[in-house]
Amino acid sequence: MDDYYLIDAKSKGRIIYLKFFHAQTGAIREFSDTDYKPYFFLASPLSGEDEENVRGLYGETRTVQKQNLFTDMPIDCTKVTVYTTDALKKASKIFPTAWETEIDYVEGYVYDHGLVFGAPYTFENNQPTLAIHITPELEDRFEQIFAQVKTADPQKYQQIKHWFYLIQQPTPQIMPELLGLKEIDPEKLTYAFILARIANIPVTEAYGSHRVSDWLKSVIYTHLRKNNVLIPTSTELRRGMEPHRVTGALTVQPKEGAYFNTVVCDFESLYPSLIDSYNLSYETVNCSHPECMTNHIKECEPNWICTKRRGFYSVLVGALKDLRIHWFKPQAKNPKTPEQERKTAQAFVKLLKLLSVSSYGVTVRIHGLACPPLAECITGYGRWALRTTWDIAEAHGMHPIYGDTDSIFLDNPTPAQVEWLIKTAKNQLKLDLAIDKKYSLCVLPAAKKAYFGILPNGTADLKGLTAIKSNSPKFIQKVFQNCIQQLATVKTLEEYENAKKRIIAVVQQAVDDLRNRRVALEELVYSVQLYFDPKERQAANIKVNPQPYQCAVQLMDEGHQVDRGDVVRFIKVKPFIYQGKTFTVKPADRVKSVMEINVDDYIRNMTTALAQTFAPMGIELEKPAARISDFFKA
Repeated sequence: MDDYYLIDAKSKGRIIYLKFFHAQTGAIREFSDTDYKPYFFLASPLSGEDEENVRGLYGETRTVQKQNLFTDMPIDCTKVTVYTTDALKKASKIFPTAWETEIDYVEGYVYDHGLVFGAPYTFENNQPTLAIHITPELEDRFEQIFAQVKTADPQKYQQIKHWFYLIQQPTPQIMPELLGLKEIDPEKLTYAFILARIANIPVTEAYGSHRVSDWLKSVIYTHLRKNNVLIPTSTELRRGMEPHRVTGALTVQPKEGAYFNTVVCDFESLYPSLIDSYNLSYETVNCSHPECMTNHIKECEPNWICTKRRGFYSVLVGALKDLRIHWFKPQAKNPKTPEQERKTAQAFVKLLKLLSVSSYGVTVRIHGLACPPLAECITGYGRWALRTTWDIAEAHGMHPIYGDTDSIFLDNPTPAQVEWLIKTAKNQLKLDLAIDKKYSLCVLPAAKKAYFGILPNGTADLKGLTAIKSNSPKFIQKVFQNCIQQLATVKTLEEYENAKKRIIAVVQQAVDDLRNRRVALEELVYSVQLYFDPKERQAANIKVNPQPYQCAVQLMDEGHQVDRGDVVRFIKVKPFIYQGKTFTVKPADRVKSVMEINVDDYIRNMTTALAQTFAPMGIELEKPAARISDFFKA
């Protein structure tokens, strides 16, 4: 096969240059086009002022028909062709309402000619032609797996098939210098080619790019240009609204306590699944059909969803999701899959997940993709899905104890109950619910987003607890880890009670070590990032400065440059007077002896951090008048 892979595209003036890599010889073939011209769209007919401004750009005009995204109706537009890319840039400033002025000239060429970066081509009559190679066996397997989608959702099926065939093309071996690199990681190169094909961005860009919003924007522009849809302005996509805070996910207040045999069920790709299943797209939210205005849920009011059209965004996001879940994820998890294929599938799973899970975030804040009503509907349906699942579980005699975004924690359910809930979520909510984790013991504090569980193999799964935060001293983190270790083999209530006694002994030992100063100074260091400019706080002459800024003041006085965002390292010491104020910390490297440390402050911080976990376990931390070792009572 004589395949040329499209790896890059550039322009010099108005000339387009496409760079193709010949897989068989390793040579580069360059293709140029001098006929393509920059263009944008204005309303038709032109106003007198617009005609004058077009003449000022030396533009040529003609009336063309495009599809309006929001009405799904053909509309007449004035296509303004200009002769320089500079004129295209000027147009966005001259005309209050102009479409597609922000489309990059080179990218526009690729979209208009149906080209796909990273894909193989042959040349016929000196013109590149897409060359897709797929085996009959692979094609048959694809048809079997996506047969139901083909019947139920033809548009999504076509998008899945398009991407699937592109992804299945080989990745050519290419010299680093041809991509402007010194060396190439083979796995990263495969990843780059797949990203280039899905997002339709140059391979050279895909290899080092981390801008997911740009990837998704290219996915959208490719689709809209392919279907002759007029790409709306950013204002039109926002429906005239400015980006603003969108109500986020639901977190159900945890039922504080310790639980045996907790099963955690997760919605797979919740936001992408909602976008797909509930037809959430730029043009389907608040459509113009009066009969659709009643199609809403309480959590999304006052917005509604179209029932007459399939949204393009839901098609694209749904295709990404289905490819990951139904094709690559099973391959990545199947032990029978050859090792190299499994690694490649794992990389694809990560890429497709990154793209699909980012589909919500870009609707909140990314210029050219932001749409507050759409974002509100995505999170609204998310809150509805979790709350509805919680209510269904309770009505069926199960005991949900915590819920967060896409997860629901069930206290000691039977396998039959969990299986029933999964099937019910699929049937009633059109969402895939699956078992994510099982904890032999799960401890839920009163605080949201903070808990720990012991997995069946004895490993601790820790989430959001104060004692393990990165800015906590290593000493407190180690004490907490030692406490958790006592629970690793707990299976019964008796074992649990014995473990609590061992935990108390661990903490008592830690208190004694602090009291007798048997702790290395390095173990007591706090590392905290400054969120405010320390110089401004110093100038404000704040009466009581928080400890991180006390550290910053001392460092600056010694001539160190300390700015907002910097991390300062300090140790809590006995109170001392500094510049007429009481300070309670010193920079870590200024403390020379453990005799300087404020033992009571460390004990107080340690007990406060541990109390978050111990209180739900029935271990009370009290403040005695005498010995610190008496703090702990079962």
